[in-house]
Amino acid sequence: MKRFCLLATILSVLLTACQDPNEPTTPKTPDITISLGNAVCDATSITLTIYASGDDLDMFDRWGVTYSETSDKKGGKGCKSTGIPSDGSNEITISSLKDNTTYYIWGWAYSKTDQQVWTPDCITVTTERKPAPKPEKLSGTIIGTAYSVDYSNGQQSTTVNTKHNVFDGNYETFFASYDRSGTWVGLDLGSRHIITRIGYSPRKTQPHRVELALIEGANKPDFSDAIPIHMIRTSAPENQMSYAETVCSRGFRYVRYVSPNDVRCNLAELEFYGYEGDGDDSQLYQLTNLPTVIINTENAQEIVSKENEISSNVYIISENGTNLLSTSETGVRGRGNASWDQFPKKPYRLKFKSKQSPLGAPASAKKWTLISNYSDKSLMRNILAFEASRRFGQAYTPYCHPVDVIVNGEYRGCYQLCDQVEAAEGRVPAKDGYLIEIDAYAWKEVSAFWSWKGTPVTIKHPDEDDITVAQRNHIESFFNQMETAALGSDFTDPEKGYRKYLDLESFLRNLLVGDFCGNTDLLWSVYMYKDAADGKLYTGPTWDHDLSFDNDYRSHPINNNNDFIFLTVPSPASDAVREMTRKIVKEDPQAKQMLAELWTEAYENGSLKTLPDYLDQTYLLLQESQELNFKRWKILNQQVHMNFQALGSYEAEVQFVKKCIEERLVKFDQYVKNNQ
Repeated sequence: MKRFCLLATILSVLLTACQDPNEPTTPKTPDITISLGNAVCDATSITLTIYASGDDLDMFDRWGVTYSETSDKKGGKGCKSTGIPSDGSNEITISSLKDNTTYYIWGWAYSKTDQQVWTPDCITVTTERKPAPKPEKLSGTIIGTAYSVDYSNGQQSTTVNTKHNVFDGNYETFFASYDRSGTWVGLDLGSRHIITRIGYSPRKTQPHRVELALIEGANKPDFSDAIPIHMIRTSAPENQMSYAETVCSRGFRYVRYVSPNDVRCNLAELEFYGYEGDGDDSQLYQLTNLPTVIINTENAQEIVSKENEISSNVYIISENGTNLLSTSETGVRGRGNASWDQFPKKPYRLKFKSKQSPLGAPASAKKWTLISNYSDKSLMRNILAFEASRRFGQAYTPYCHPVDVIVNGEYRGCYQLCDQVEAAEGRVPAKDGYLIEIDAYAWKEVSAFWSWKGTPVTIKHPDEDDITVAQRNHIESFFNQMETAALGSDFTDPEKGYRKYLDLESFLRNLLVGDFCGNTDLLWSVYMYKDAADGKLYTGPTWDHDLSFDNDYRSHPINNNNDFIFLTVPSPASDAVREMTRKIVKEDPQAKQMLAELWTEAYENGSLKTLPDYLDQTYLLLQESQELNFKRWKILNQQVHMNFQALGSYEAEVQFVKKCIEERLVKFDQYVKNNQ
């Protein structure tokens, strides 16, 4: 027996000696359970008790909670305590929370050897809403436009009809500014206040002159950081106050009433209500369901030039007032040709200091455009054309989104925020190549040339400041060769003809978009690009469609034509462009076949047939904004620019476009089939 015990001992020692000293050992699972309870909260903090039970409490020296506004604890914040009380419980407070917000909370403990144990589940606790102070009528230093008008002599004054009258409690007195537009009156409150209510009364006999007035708040005395608090949308009764509740959560030191255009303010009384506080940006004021774009130029300068940018603060409020894009040092200038020179509702170009993707746009870029659509009383012809471009399969279609625009406190109307047409990532794919435009306005541009056939061409990229002589010579020579080949007798020859220089598919897709939409500017403005020095010319993108869908008296009614629109309306840019297009579409068998195939792809497969449904959706989207737009621009009963008639209402304008599209789908199908 003794020998057996000795043998067993020796064997045990040998086995121990043979064991790998580096082999990990499984740590003991600690005997501890964590739980949470007794949660008590106010508006900004939660206090709760962490409970721990088990035989291994002495192994743990840290414990706490992780909290988050979502059910994902990995993204949560921690709040910890040290030491384990003998009774296994500890009180912990989470502070600096949002009011009226639900938080997910997990408890945990860490051992001295960095083992972690979590509560099996989270608990949810909602903080209380912080009670707002009772609003009161606010007072402060009266500020505003310096000079009033003395109606008895029409002269400037500082003693009669002054801005002080709007705070005197007397409906008989009023403020009438000397300048007819760009005028305002308000208060310096001395500190930031959250505005909850405004009151106003128009000058007697002038109830309509408050319509489209804006109430703004700012924290800089020059209102360079101003954003809207409220818009007065209709006329108001005389000899009494009209009140409106506001929904802006930001606090302001300076508040003001900005007069509508061309009415001299003409305000009898103004009141502000609220309470002191910095507030936050959780809820801002958005004019309509569309995003609001606010432009505050340096020193409130009017934008009067297409060449000289004005440094501006630009804000975009979207998502029902819960999202804010805030930029400074944004360059703003005019843009366009006829739309800038002839229309009172001006289009603009924005150049941000750094790249932005406003409203979730696909491209991140500095340059963006605000299209005014003044002569398009449907406010959607460009939107519809861009959608048609996507459905026709264009390689690149500019991004666009309808918005409301405010400039220096004055409502300017419903616009489209769009891509700038430029060679850049996410836009025209020609960053290392060329972007040109067949352009009837080329004579206005610095970097332009006229082809051998007399076609005016603007070089958009490389920029006029960057292009070299060699680059200029290359693109000019290449365009001339393309145009000459297209107009020559061997134009269909694969070696000598135009297809050596011009990408046929992109040319036809662009033509289909423009001609289907009935764009009489189709050959007036044609973008083309080369993605490399040795590449072909590609056609696109779609642009400038405010005359589309029968909005031009020169081509009305477009659906009574028996052939493509480009054949029935002369090209102001060049007869050569029209003839080149005719030869390709009418005389090249390959082009005729491809045109029919591309049309079938978009039409018979159903994508294009639902364009009227897209129009209906756009109509609903624009409904609130268009009402304000045509209060600002009273043109529904006027023929503007190339309009063949005035239909008198927004609904009639939209229905006209819809009928045009429905008829166009049938007629254009006939054009394509007759062309084969």
